[in-house]
Amino acid sequence: MMNPRRAIGILMLSPIYFRLTLEQRRELVAEYCRLFSQGDQE
Repeated sequence: MMNPRRAIGILMLSPIYFRLTLEQRRELVAEYCRLFSQGDQE
């Protein structure tokens, strides 16, 4: 299970993450968690 805190830690490894606005970061974290959860279910 991917939680937002863990997702942020992983996404912060990318320099592009810091170029995003706060709203874009929130969307990215939500999408990352959703896709990670889908992969676990398949």
